[in-house]
Amino acid sequence: MAVDAATMTRTSSETGSTTNDTSGPLFDVFLSFRGLDTRLNITDTLYYALLDEGIHVCIDKKGIDVGDEIGPEIYQAIDDSKVCIPIFSTGYASSRRCLCELEHMMKRRRTHGPEVMPIFYDVEPSVVKLETGAYRDAVTQHKRERGDETVQDWEEALKEVTKIKGWDTKNTGYVNSSTPSSIFSLFLLLEY
Repeated sequence: MAVDAATMTRTSSETGSTTNDTSGPLFDVFLSFRGLDTRLNITDTLYYALLDEGIHVCIDKKGIDVGDEIGPEIYQAIDDSKVCIPIFSTGYASSRRCLCELEHMMKRRRTHGPEVMPIFYDVEPSVVKLETGAYRDAVTQHKRERGDETVQDWEEALKEVTKIKGWDTKNTGYVNSSTPSSIFSLFLLLEY
């Protein structure tokens, strides 16, 4: 199912019929990812695997223009999802949009929101936790551009999400024998 975030409709396929049925969560899964890093590999692989199993997926197929802010429809899509899957890649933390999505996911999770199931794609959880490397550098750059107060919530979300058991693809690859069990775990969570 593809989602046009601007109209918040869902389709059974990218060109299928639409529905605005809002009884219960609108989406089973919300995918958060850095398009430049993962759109044409793990994100598409996971997206189509979930679709093949009948899981309703919210994914931004259009992207966002440089300099644009996240619209309320993205936050609403997170709120309307049973499970959120941030796909952490090398460049995820350099994206303000990704960090805003993650911050919202984690705030919602603390209250009554969706489950969060992180995927660590070619990045170690310790990097996401800001202990070393690219994420720490990206957060430092955001502080220079945005100020400490804004970035503090992003740092907390990054550290908090690493406490959740996620899928680490660093040493196993993302298309392998463990992929079906990962999707099976998601089915159990979604009660399929």
